[in-house]
Amino acid sequence: MELNLNNPQKESAIRKLLNTYRVRQAILLSVDICFILIALLLSLRLIQDNRVIELNNIIIPLGICIVLHIGIFMKSGCYSSLWRYAGDEEILSIIISSVIYTSISIIVHKILGYNYSILFYLVYVIFIAASTIGVRLCYRSGRRLANRGYIKEEESRVLLVGAGTAGHVIINEIKRNPQMKKKIVGLLDDDINKVGRRIHNIKILGTTDDVQKIVNQHHIDEIIITMANVSKEEKKAIIEKCQETKCKLKTLPGMYEIIDGKVDIKKIRDVEIEDLLGREPIKTNLKEISDYVENKVVLVTGGGGSIGSELCRQIATFNPKHLIIVDNYENNAYAIQQELIRKYGQNLNLSTIIASIREEVRMEEIFKEYRPEVVFHAAAHKHVPLMENAPSEAIKNNIFGTYKVASLADKYKVKRFVLISTDKAVNPTNIMGATKRAAEMIIQTLNEKSETEFVAVRFGNVLGSNGSVIPLFKKQIAEGGPVTITHPEIIRYFMTIPEAVGLVIQAGAMAKGGEIFILDMGEPVKIVDLANNLIKLSGFEPNVDIKIEFTGLRPGEKLYEELLMSEEGLTSTDNKKIFIGKPVDFDTNKVKQHLEVLSKIVESENVELIDSVMREFVTTYIRPEDANRKEKVNEVSVCS
Repeated sequence: MELNLNNPQKESAIRKLLNTYRVRQAILLSVDICFILIALLLSLRLIQDNRVIELNNIIIPLGICIVLHIGIFMKSGCYSSLWRYAGDEEILSIIISSVIYTSISIIVHKILGYNYSILFYLVYVIFIAASTIGVRLCYRSGRRLANRGYIKEEESRVLLVGAGTAGHVIINEIKRNPQMKKKIVGLLDDDINKVGRRIHNIKILGTTDDVQKIVNQHHIDEIIITMANVSKEEKKAIIEKCQETKCKLKTLPGMYEIIDGKVDIKKIRDVEIEDLLGREPIKTNLKEISDYVENKVVLVTGGGGSIGSELCRQIATFNPKHLIIVDNYENNAYAIQQELIRKYGQNLNLSTIIASIREEVRMEEIFKEYRPEVVFHAAAHKHVPLMENAPSEAIKNNIFGTYKVASLADKYKVKRFVLISTDKAVNPTNIMGATKRAAEMIIQTLNEKSETEFVAVRFGNVLGSNGSVIPLFKKQIAEGGPVTITHPEIIRYFMTIPEAVGLVIQAGAMAKGGEIFILDMGEPVKIVDLANNLIKLSGFEPNVDIKIEFTGLRPGEKLYEELLMSEEGLTSTDNKKIFIGKPVDFDTNKVKQHLEVLSKIVESENVELIDSVMREFVTTYIRPEDANRKEKVNEVSVCS
């Protein structure tokens, strides 16, 4: 082994480790040789007619056994394994090695004239395998007990929920890693037949219905949910039961989140608010997606944002010919660029470009150079209250930015253009929603005369996205509260970012041009319930440890977003989570006229004229107070 002579301290440490390793190997080797001698003598005494055994007669057979044992055990790695972490594979390796070298010994002994019976060799191999395994397991147990002695007082008392394969793996991993400072006190499982039984000598104490009682009896500090194969609804119910104990909660991801299908303690994470949505993972048609993304030049505007970056992650898995990230915020663009480089290296042809969608000349340079075949347009201003205070910025970005990029897609014959829209475009009560509805109208207008297939995908809030309530709530909780909510009755529809993006890409695969695809967001969620759950997941009691305060609706905000499933003429698709909204007829000439008027208004910053022009442009644009008055009346179930 080559040592670093320029660093004496490092060299000394390496030499020390090597010396320790060699000493342990020598001790193990010496112990094995002693057991070979004992095994040979005992086997002869038991099998060979109890005759007197002379040492002179066993020196050569002993030497043969020792040489073969050491050679084959070294070859199979039995002396290089870290026995403090040993498991079934190491034990199996010892058994196989013992059988192999004993079989070779039989042949060599026969050749040299030592005619021992087969029963002698059978007893010998059993004894030698048992003794060598026993020595190593005793060493492993000794190390674990020694390590536990140092940290016993600091251990967290853990209850596992789930006594299946995942629970077995987690128990093993925690026992092998005493530095984690966790002690598994017991398990829970909803299979009543398992209650009272043991896994690795740890008792299954009851079902999840008993969780509060067991937590109190055994002074549990932490609960780990080790049920990777249960449905999202079942997991949600289990988490809600465990939440009431006020213990720290951790969970294994579902098997659909564990890419390699292997359970690993490193994958245990804190329970997140997403786990309480209670929805099954959304399935996409991978073949359909790969047909239009694989080996294509794909451009993503706003590629550094929460939606745009997830688009880039998922597109990268479909082996595009070239992935182009366009964003005007360099930090976000850099972050997703480096993430993709770390994951794919040279296997992904990636370009990251800093540019604004407002700058037509700059965007044309990009289209002209890279000739994208598919464009996902995620760049937009999305924050409702901020856009209420800066309506001209919303128009410049969301309307004219979209118009410029979409026009270039038409000019450079992009095959498919997918606009990321929002449920706030439905009967908008704020300028942000109105500009996104205008963007939908623009691409539908262009689709009528273009070879490019222009489509929009409309969905609600995504958990954890930039500007969503979850990061804000987490920050407020970390600061000790209060958690602020605009109104006790406000509700929203939520998806995780990967769910929403997966459906966006799937909808793009279904596009024929002109459609507005609408994603089924599931059941609505009360924001106050979201806040309560998040406070509990953080280990606090709502309105005891962390206060919840109501601040009143913000400008442009309404209590209930329009239910995406309640639009008239909704058409289903092959994917049960994706629908196509009935096209609304509008005058394309008037669209152009309104764009011309708006262009002059924002150029001159005549902000006072924006509201009236936007209401003429987007005829469904209404004031929030009018919308809030009628929302409860219009509420319709997703399933109706």
